[in-house]
Amino acid sequence: FFYFLIFMDKRILAIVISIFIIITIPLTLFLTDIFSNDNLKLKPEIITQNDNNKIGLVINSPSSSISLQQLDQIFTDASSSGISRSNVYLFWNIIEPIEGKFDWSQSDILMGLNEKNNHKVTLYFSIVNGGTLGPFPNWIGKPTLNLLNEDEVVNALDAILSRYHIVDSVIISGETESQFRHSEQFIPVYKELFSNIYEKIKTKHPDIKFGNSFALHHVHNKNLGHIVNDLALGDFVAFSYTPTDLVNEIVKTPEEAIDDFKQILEIIPNKKIGFFEISWSTSKFVHGDSTSQQLFIEKLFNFYNEHESKIEFLTWYRYHDQQLDTCVSKTQKIGDKEIILGGGSSMGTSEHVIERLNQYNCNAGLVDINQNTKSGWNEFKTQIQMLN
Repeated sequence: FFYFLIFMDKRILAIVISIFIIITIPLTLFLTDIFSNDNLKLKPEIITQNDNNKIGLVINSPSSSISLQQLDQIFTDASSSGISRSNVYLFWNIIEPIEGKFDWSQSDILMGLNEKNNHKVTLYFSIVNGGTLGPFPNWIGKPTLNLLNEDEVVNALDAILSRYHIVDSVIISGETESQFRHSEQFIPVYKELFSNIYEKIKTKHPDIKFGNSFALHHVHNKNLGHIVNDLALGDFVAFSYTPTDLVNEIVKTPEEAIDDFKQILEIIPNKKIGFFEISWSTSKFVHGDSTSQQLFIEKLFNFYNEHESKIEFLTWYRYHDQQLDTCVSKTQKIGDKEIILGGGSSMGTSEHVIERLNQYNCNAGLVDINQNTKSGWNEFKTQIQMLN
């Protein structure tokens, strides 16, 4: 029942990859145990949280073919690192395919696995999605920002947040700089839309924090810091990051990448910063390797320790490598249902750019496709343990 997504672009495109499962009595018992209604609506005060509730990991599978039992084990293994958070990517067209009728069959699985492993969740609910909007349900059509009904957005978010108490932060716009790079005249329209949604949701869910996300590498490479300043709305400002140039090749050293993070504090001095999807690929094709990934993780946690009071959350993208040609954009399917599981960097506009993005993403994990841990995985676990 799954939908494995690598962040839609510009931003997200979906390609369904079939997965076959034999439904047996043990599998039924497995589902009943993990995804019972009582578990799904567990009150926040009952959930036991680890101390490091800011540190997260995007949990994904190394293969396009996986059973629920295997996925359950993957969540357990990934959680052994000490993380207390993960990202969940839910899109409106999946959650509310018919107006007023919500389909929880996909999201219940993801939220159930996160809850079972005591994870808080950063929810990505896509209104602005890089250079595109949505995806919106068919019953809404294809509205522009100024025609989008904010009450319908609020109703959908309210339903999600009322059902899943483990969600504590929400991003409603990803790679926001790409949407407004060539259409800055619409920034005031979005600011009003965001503010209205924010105020109405806060009335219903005052403890949930909201923000927009930006691709920091795009902000630097394309000189778009002014857009970040204009749209630093809500409770935090989130960033994805890859140490790459415009063609998705690694051009930064770990030290230079941390300098990029330091610049965030100058761009956004008065709000919390969320590190939404932070990655470093080990693909030699894009000039990456395991040593530089490990060093980057070490320096990333040093930066976190130094600026922890300014950081809302820090989530690493991602747990597993995947087979080549599956990572630019994809969904994963288990049985007859689909769920969005992972995120990723944006698509390019040429085969050259897309090829490098594919190589980067497919090798951005901390564990390779043969289940061998990289030195970055050991560093990641060590750094989390040192936070205790």
